[in-house]
Amino acid sequence: MAKFKLDEVDHQILDMLIDNTRIPFTDIAKKLLISAGTVHVRVKKMEEAGIIRGSSLTLDYHKLDYSFIAYVGVFLQNTSQTKFVLERINEIPYVTVAHITTGKFNIFCKIRAKDTMHAKDIIFMLDDIDGVYRTETMISLEESLNDKKRLMHTIFNEL
Repeated sequence: MAKFKLDEVDHQILDMLIDNTRIPFTDIAKKLLISAGTVHVRVKKMEEAGIIRGSSLTLDYHKLDYSFIAYVGVFLQNTSQTKFVLERINEIPYVTVAHITTGKFNIFCKIRAKDTMHAKDIIFMLDDIDGVYRTETMISLEESLNDKKRLMHTIFNEL
């Protein structure tokens, strides 16, 4: 597949979608002085090229009583168990992010919980997975920065 080239209109469309994924194509079209059909076609092409892989929903976890965040480093008995362990981790909905890492941990996870008791239960679920040697947990006192928009804007401005 040939590399997809973004032009200035594509950049402007993406900039608006980054700020608000729910913005109607008609609003984008009005701001850019193009037709809504053009916006639709361009977004569809960017989706087909894999540049846009969907949109996301941002929740206020505090209002939903899931404001407790912890990071769990997972040590494996053997690195050959990584795929199996990740499949089991994927079955725990409270684990929102998992990375295969180098260094101290084999896998590094982010969990969301209601409170410390709930976090303990989640960590025990991780510990109980066959192949997990042990875990090490760090509690987040505050999520001070969680902003992918700045990076996305920077990437598109560099293109």
